[in-house]
Amino acid sequence: MTSDAKAATTFEEGLKGASEKVAEFHDDKTALKRIQHWLHQTPSAVPMIVLVVALVIFGVLSANFFKPTTLSTILQQIAIVGILGCAQSIVVLTAGIDLSVGAIAVFSSVLMGQMTFRYGIPAPLAILIGLALGTAMGFINGWLVAKVKLPPFIVTLGTWQILLASNFIFSANETIRSSDIAAQAPALQFWGNAIQPGGVKVLYAVFLMIALVAIMAYVLRHTAWGRHVYAVGDDPDAAELAGVQTKRILIQVYALAGLFCAIAGWVMIGRFGSVSPTASTGQLGNIQSITAVVIGGISLFGGRGSIVGMFFGALIVGVFEMGLRLVGTDPQWTFFLIGVLIIFAVAVDQWIRKVSA
Repeated sequence: MTSDAKAATTFEEGLKGASEKVAEFHDDKTALKRIQHWLHQTPSAVPMIVLVVALVIFGVLSANFFKPTTLSTILQQIAIVGILGCAQSIVVLTAGIDLSVGAIAVFSSVLMGQMTFRYGIPAPLAILIGLALGTAMGFINGWLVAKVKLPPFIVTLGTWQILLASNFIFSANETIRSSDIAAQAPALQFWGNAIQPGGVKVLYAVFLMIALVAIMAYVLRHTAWGRHVYAVGDDPDAAELAGVQTKRILIQVYALAGLFCAIAGWVMIGRFGSVSPTASTGQLGNIQSITAVVIGGISLFGGRGSIVGMFFGALIVGVFEMGLRLVGTDPQWTFFLIGVLIIFAVAVDQWIRKVSA
């Protein structure tokens, strides 16, 4: 080292002549990247776009599609699936899945009907008992998932079989006729009543579904409990370190899902008139609700999605079923197109998730 080179005696002297510019990072996003980020922030956008496109296509292909009676019928047809979708949505948001939603709904409806007609319990009280028992069924699912640490798929697959069998055993395969319910326990058929604005029939069940979707959309987005549900689905370990009681949240989610299923069971009585242990919802309700959730943009990996998207997903299914029927195509095309939409929705979800990776 030469003699004229002097070591800096202070930190400030060592910085003399250094650049004072602040570091800058330029992120030149392409249009595709901006769309990807927007879809990540707005998970209900994709199903909303698909729904609008479907409405336009079927509106062009069929002159009767946009008639008020047609649109009202679509809403009536998705009322039960929409309520079951509320139950499925909150479970899937925690990175779980509930295969027992349809069985809980049917068993709850059978419990309400049999308690009224077999045991002479007043219908309003029988309804409350049915709602409580449906909540208890969901609680059992949640306890097994949260406390016993069993996979949600296995737990609910098992309880689906148990509840369906219990439904048939308890009811002895007995169907309670619509005329008997109307005469002796009209409260059971309450959600089958309708208003007729402008001569268009709209069931009370449709308003109930919309109300539940609106309430849960607010709760999930604007309350601490809702944020905890998303946190548990996104990263349960991080959520627990942040003070979220993950086990309690999981139990509450599955119990609330059970309550929604029991409400759907009550709606089933009003929608179909009778109480039947063989109702197709018991076998298909889980698939229908999962379909609405997946097409609605809720991630099966948890932590991302919107219950409003689930509502759009249920509407998409209803629009496809009604639209294809009006244009006179083979009903099997409905299942074909819905299958394509499910695969498309999961692929889009995987693509959007890359934003957060």
